[in-house]
Formats: sequence, structure tokens, C-alpha cells
Amino acid sequence: MKKVTRLLTQVMVVVLVMLLAGSAYAEKDKTLSPFFFVKSDSSDVDHFSLKSTTVEANVVGVIADVTVTQVYRNDGKRPLETIYIFPASTRAAVYGMKMTIGERTITAKIEKKEEARKQYEMAKEEGKSASLLEQQRPNVFQMNVANILPGDTIKVELKYTELLVPTNGVYEFVYPTVVGPRYANQENTEKWVANPYLHEGQSSPATFDITVKVTSGMPVKDMTCTSHKTNIKYESSSVAAVKLDGSEGNAGNRDYILNYRLSGGKIESGLILYNNKDENFFLLMVEPPKEVTTAQIPPREYIFIVDVSGSMYGFPLEISKKLLKDLIGNLRTTDMFNVLLFAGGSSLMSEKSVPATPENITSAIALIEGQKGGGGTELLPALKRVFALPTMEHYSRSVIIATDGYITVEAEVFDLIRRSLGNSNVFPFGIGTSVNRFLLEGMARVGLGEPFVIASQEEAPAMAEKFRKLIASPVLTNITIEYDKFSTYDVEPLTVPDVMAQRPIVVFGKWRGAATGQITLKGETGKGSYVQRFDVSKTNPAETNSALRYLWARKRVELLSDYNKLSLDAARVKEVTELGLKYNLLTDYTSFIAIDTQVRLKDDKAVTIRQPLPLPKGVSDYAVGGTMAFKSLAAPAAAPVPASESVSAQAERANGPTQAAEPKKQAKEERQLLHREKDKADSKDAIDLTKTGVVASGKADSGMVTVGVIKDLGTLTDKQIREALHKHQDVLERCYAQYRGGKLLSAVVEVEFKLQVNSDGLVKVLSTTVLSGNVDKSILACLVEKIAQLPLPKTKTTVTFSIVIK
Repeated sequence: MKKVTRLLTQVMVVVLVMLLAGSAYAEKDKTLSPFFFVKSDSSDVDHFSLKSTTVEANVVGVIADVTVTQVYRNDGKRPLETIYIFPASTRAAVYGMKMTIGERTITAKIEKKEEARKQYEMAKEEGKSASLLEQQRPNVFQMNVANILPGDTIKVELKYTELLVPTNGVYEFVYPTVVGPRYANQENTEKWVANPYLHEGQSSPATFDITVKVTSGMPVKDMTCTSHKTNIKYESSSVAAVKLDGSEGNAGNRDYILNYRLSGGKIESGLILYNNKDENFFLLMVEPPKEVTTAQIPPREYIFIVDVSGSMYGFPLEISKKLLKDLIGNLRTTDMFNVLLFAGGSSLMSEKSVPATPENITSAIALIEGQKGGGGTELLPALKRVFALPTMEHYSRSVIIATDGYITVEAEVFDLIRRSLGNSNVFPFGIGTSVNRFLLEGMARVGLGEPFVIASQEEAPAMAEKFRKLIASPVLTNITIEYDKFSTYDVEPLTVPDVMAQRPIVVFGKWRGAATGQITLKGETGKGSYVQRFDVSKTNPAETNSALRYLWARKRVELLSDYNKLSLDAARVKEVTELGLKYNLLTDYTSFIAIDTQVRLKDDKAVTIRQPLPLPKGVSDYAVGGTMAFKSLAAPAAAPVPASESVSAQAERANGPTQAAEPKKQAKEERQLLHREKDKADSKDAIDLTKTGVVASGKADSGMVTVGVIKDLGTLTDKQIREALHKHQDVLERCYAQYRGGKLLSAVVEVEFKLQVNSDGLVKVLSTTVLSGNVDKSILACLVEKIAQLPLPKTKTTVTFSIVIK
């Protein structure tokens, strides 16, 4: 009896220390992180109040005008405030919003961000329905809709415009559908990052629909939608309408991508004018000359930076491997190259670039092929390491970055690239179905390069070929634009970068006086001088070009915002704010606010919910930091689970209603898991269980997972269980690789799982017990989540088995 008492005392001490350590960890963890949504059994709260998103896009020439309609309905019993995070094109100039409740339509006003938020909170407290649209990133928006009463349907409509700039004669219209989870390190404080996500493969109940109409001055041809199943109808040779197929109603988990060409490979270049009573605007789009021959190409050096973090696990990383194999495998023998892999840290193939010999190319491909994906997304240190490499005399260096861009340090990355342009061109490759286009396009913009996005495995070879053509040689260099007897001002960009492909030169600006004079563009090609002239008087200003005022203002805001993110300046903040207010634009410092005049909620308070988002197609659960269903396992990474400790009670709590009712606690626990790589416990923080006699000290291990003892087969066979575990072996071993910042603490660990299998094949982990040895809590929690995804036969039964980690 004394021995039992002594053992129980030891276990209680261990648990107490673990709880205290977890409390201390949570106290120092100040960051916000995405987490998995767990729905309660209560029907009082409708967690999915967003019911549909409908998009109508009209493209006339090179300008797209887009209307997005979001429908919110409360099917629960409690009034709601819904917070919904959604993306948009990085080029979008959002210029209008309205809210409809029943027969009443309220047109939103543009206000300073703080004032709009103040008005919204006041309306919410007064019981009025209201909607607030805020910009979190140029491509990430937040919609708040307050006081949606039970049975209510509220429709919010927003409008934006954007310029479509073709590359190699191909126009691309992109509508992003979902914001991917952002990796946030300890310094991040942006609340929008803490958003719930559905598990990999789960569809959002909200439906998605989009129609696009393209009207051109030339015949439209080769129209394809590479992302979704669509129906394309040509109303005439120059008008095409595209509708989403009915089978794609829940396809809001990946970017909608529509491509098309114009007859003869031409682009809609030329001068566009808009005459307003206060200001006049112009847009000049110039088609560049053809490419030079390869004989005129200088020696080239390529450095490939490859993201191998957790969010790249699976489909995105496989695309990266394919892309890099295509690019590296087709280098010329005179080229030099290097490879850097990064996640939480980075690994460089060589301290200096090596010749593109068959042997070096084989080594590089083998290095990339060995990656599986895991860890954080620390792009900034990886870039610093690459830019610090010595340059090669007479070589043209290009840095190619393959990533999904799920980071929150865009400004620092832009700044580093901007400061490093003296020795490198930068070409970002976005890999995945819903990438962070703000980061990718921003890197290309400050790097004077070109952004690429690969959304499927099939696109990789063609995109690699497109990239090779792009950087083969500058098409046009030393570009200048002269204005003769045409009075211009506020022109963007001030200087025109080299043209690296068949991509037009685009210049925005304002003009005074009469629309007369001439615009002359000069430059140099590999074959000599190049001159093109435009007679302004031959172009008539048109009211249909009114979008130019929004597009110019958006371009100006984009430039100022880039600088503000690098170094916040009060004068620039004021200028962005004034631009937003003057041109009715959503910006970092201006928001749209719509408030109903009726008091609709009097004796109750609305429940605030964050609309759960689906993970982008092809993105695994690892993008949310490997978080798992057992929230109570979210203790500090160093806290190990002693042998014979059951977590069945924790499993019951994880699936109960309390969790959904405590989103703040849930988010904090999720954050603890997300940052385990950043906060690896050292010896002073770790719990030393060796002194308790519970576990022996560990030694080096491989992380190999094998099947242990099968105690209960239920209605399954031994072969079925072993085959399912064998198929899942790689996934389980990645749990070890993902969290090896902690240690197994024993050379061999055996963990027993008791499962309940439903007739639809869904698996629920009833209990987990460490039978022998000692395992890091984060590793065990990951195993719990992945065991729940075992591909077992669809039959209602319970099974008990163990796995062994060596």
C-alpha cells in the first residue's frame, strides 16, 4: 500500500509540474495562431452563418469590374456577430459596399479605420445590424456583420476593379477564394491570424459561384479555366461568358483561375483617357518587342530557395520538387547554381554556386527529393543567407523562391529584397491552390521580377518552360518615357524596370489641359535601339474609363503602403488615408461601414463567432502547426507523457461542447502547439522524470514506427489492421520528424490506442496509453490525430492495438 501511495504521489507531482510548466508557457506565448474548429453539439449557435459567396466579373478590354455578394443567415437560436476572413486580388481597388436586410438596402460609407470601427461597435451595442469591411492585408479582408437575429438573412455586396496585365499574350483573371493559414512567430500580434480552420479535406458548408464575362476589341480565343470545371460560351468572336459548373458548388477552397488569349497573339495595348471635372487620368499600355536570340545571353547564376515547411507538406512540396527538377535539369553547362532549403531553419547545398554539370544536378535533385515537409516558415533568414553569398563577376544572378507564402513578415521580406537588388533578380514561385499572392507579387514588384503561381502538378512543366523563357534575356532595357506637349503629373512608376518577357509596359498618371501632344517610349533591345510613339490627340476620353481613377489611386496607395510597412511615416499614413477617403477606397487606414437605422436587438447580446475556413485544396493539417483533436494535450513541448498515463478523459473533453464555447482558451492551446519548434525547451525548462523513477534516460533514435501488439480486433482481421497501419506508416513517422525538437526520451516507446470505428469509416480515438518508455507530448498528440485518420474498413467496431517507436 505504501508503494502504491508513493507511486501515486510521484505521478501527482509530475502532473502538477506539467500543469505549472504549461501555465508558464502559455503566459509567455503572446502570439495568435490559426486553430482547428471543433463544433459543439449545441444548436443554439450557428457557427457557419456565411451561406454563400457569389461573384460576377465583367472584363472590358484590360479592366475587370467585380461584384462579390456574401449571404449571411442565422439558422441558430442566438443572435450573432460573424467575423469572416477572405482574400481578394492584390491588384483589387475596392470602391463600394452595401448591405441589404429584407427590403432595406444601406449603402456603406468610407471612413477612417478607427472611426469606422468605433461606429460599428456602437451600432452593435445599440442592437443595430451593421457591417464593417476592413483591410488586414492588400489581399486579406475582414468582414464583420453584427446582430444577425435568428432567422435573419443579410446580404453584403462589395465592388472592386482591377487591371489585367497579360504575359506572353495570355490574360489571367484570378479570384482568390480562401485565406491560407499564416505561420506567425513570437513577434506577430495581428488578430486576424487567429482564425479557425476545418480539417484537411473538409468542405465549408458555404456555397461558391462565379460567372465571368469577357468583352474585347479583338477576337477572344483559347479560353480555359485551369482551376475549376466551367461552361464557356462564346456569344460572339469578341465576347465570351464563363459559368461555374453545378458540380463545383463547394469549390471555394482554391483560387479561380481563368486564362485566355486574343487573336493573333496581340494584346490590347495603347492609350486610355478619362476626363473628370476635377482630375484627368491616363493609362498607357505598350506591347514590348520580341525576345532576342539565346546567343546574346550573358553567363547566368541561379539560386533556388525551396520552402519545405509544414504547410508545404504533400501536394505543394511535390509540385516544388517537380518544378525544381525541370528547372535545374535544363540548365546550360555554362550556368552556375545553388539550392537552399528552409523551414524553421535553412540548409544550403554549397557555400558557393556550382557548375550545372550532370553530377551536380543529380545531387541537387536528390537533396530536394528527400524532403517531406515540416516546421515553421522562416523565409526572412533564408533570404538573408542567400543574399549574403558572394556574387560572381560577369554573371547575372537570379534568385528563385518556391513557397506558398504562408508567413506574416511580408514587409521585412520586401525591404530585404529592395536593399539587395544591386546583385540579384528575384522571381517568386507560388506553390499551391490558395497562395499568399500579396507576398509573392510584392516580392516580384520590389525585385523587378515576375511572380508565378503553380496550382497543380500538371502545370509545373509548362510553368518551368515559361520561366526559362522569361529570364533568358531582357527584352527591353534602359527604358525612358517622354511626354511632349502632354502635361502629365503623379505618374507611376517613376522609372520603368527592364522588361523580361512578352509583358506590356504599364504607366498610370494624371494630365492637365488639352488631350494633345505625344508620348514617346525609348529603350534598348539585344539588337539595338527601340522607339515607339503615341499621338494623344487620336485618343478620345471616355466615361466608360472611370475605373482609371480607382486604379491610379490603388497604384499610389500600393507604393505608399509598401514604404509604410518598411518604416511607418505619419505623412505617408495621412496621404494613404486621404486617398482612401477621396477616391472611396478600402485601404490600411480606411474602411467601409454600413449601419441599419432600426434597433433590432434589445434584450440580448450577440454571440461572436469566427467563420471557420476550409484549408486550401492540397494543403495538409500541418499548415495549422500539426494541431490535433486533443486540445488538452497542448502542454509545453518539453512535457513528456509517463508510461501508463491514460488520456481517455481528455479525449472526452476534447469532443464536448465546452471547447466550442471557449474559443480563447482553445486558440491559446493551439498556439502552444504551433510554436513548439520556436520554443524548444532546454534543460532548465524540461521536466526531469528520470528522478521520479518513471522513465530511464533516452538515447539516439530513428523515429521508425512499427505495429506492436493487437489486443482487440473487433470485427476486423489482424491483416486489415496491420495493412492500414502500414499504409499510414509514413504519416506516423512524420509526426516524429515534425516535432523532433522534443525527444522521445527513451530508445523504444510503445503506445496503445483504443479506437471506435463507425460504419462510414470515421475513426474516433477513445483512449491513448503509453505502455512503456517515455514520449514527448507533442509527438504523442500528433500521433493521436493521425491515428484518427487510419484507412480502416467501414464497419462499426472497436479495436485496440499498439505502435512502437524506435
